Amino acid sequence: MATTLPGAFPGRRLRRARKQDFSRRLMRENRLTVDDLIYPVFVLEGEGQREAVASMPGVDRLSIDLLLIEAAELVALGVPAIALFPVTPLGKKSLLAEEAYNPDALAQRATRALKAAFPELGVITDVALDPFTTHGQDGIIDGDGYVMNDITTEILVKQALSHAQAGADMVAPSDMMDGRIGAIRAALEEHGFVHTQIMAYSAKYASSYYGPFRDAVGSATNLGKSNKATYQMDPANGDEALHEVALDIQEGADSVMVKPGMPYLDVIRRVKDQFGVPTYAYQVSGEYAMHMAAIQNGWLKERETVMESLLCFKRAGADGILTYFAKRVAQWLKEDAQR
Repeated sequence: MATTLPGAFPGRRLRRARKQDFSRRLMRENRLTVDDLIYPVFVLEGEGQREAVASMPGVDRLSIDLLLIEAAELVALGVPAIALFPVTPLGKKSLLAEEAYNPDALAQRATRALKAAFPELGVITDVALDPFTTHGQDGIIDGDGYVMNDITTEILVKQALSHAQAGADMVAPSDMMDGRIGAIRAALEEHGFVHTQIMAYSAKYASSYYGPFRDAVGSATNLGKSNKATYQMDPANGDEALHEVALDIQEGADSVMVKPGMPYLDVIRRVKDQFGVPTYAYQVSGEYAMHMAAIQNGWLKERETVMESLLCFKRAGADGILTYFAKRVAQWLKEDAQR
């Protein structure tokens, strides 16, 4: 009779615990809950306005009145936070992005309306200038088209303050300028907004996965054939992301983000292991569009694939996920809980 070595096959069969549902559930390492979800929404001017985003099936741009209806559904489903992205009319775009910090601009009005109607819903605002510049870059450019760091940061500070004054719970600088987190934190403290959180887009890559988002906010046409490689990160780099995260934490970020999501799961894992801070991932527009294209063609199952994709973020170390699937996933989770 053959001797079975401790811990070796056939004495140890890993499939034993996979055979039955109860033991698979008991040994499950990660779980996705509604508490992990942040819902990005596109806001546009007017009343009763709803515009479909062609490259993102199932995603609409909403005027503030319809946004409030959407927010009521999110609150009922238990989604903890919403992330606002304004669609700025062409006539309000400029070289110096003055509309970004206008107290009566779209994002500021939407924030006030949301906090008045649903104080329990977290409101996260995007701090970046690309929706407001005539050239589609995230900052102020010089004569050669190069985005200038320090003057851009000055305007980002004004924008962040205007969001805090409107009631934003969390400002999310997505611009990738050097030193902007420290400058924003100092300004928030100076003006008494000591409880306003900063979610830093710390490792934001110069990715090709942002195309549908730029269509949604109307910056794609302005950007044209230009790119953002001089300030967003090179997709080839991982170590650099850790330096970016370290600086943002040192400057006062409360949480950090890796963007895009699924192509950069390794970066999420490294950030979480290295720093142990609240770490978020953005399942960006291109990821959503790819999933939806395959789902609509019948190549992938919607619910199973979406849930798996988000669970992968949790396994990689993300504490929360910005995803355009958030509302659908919250509905699925609620249905599961009611069974």
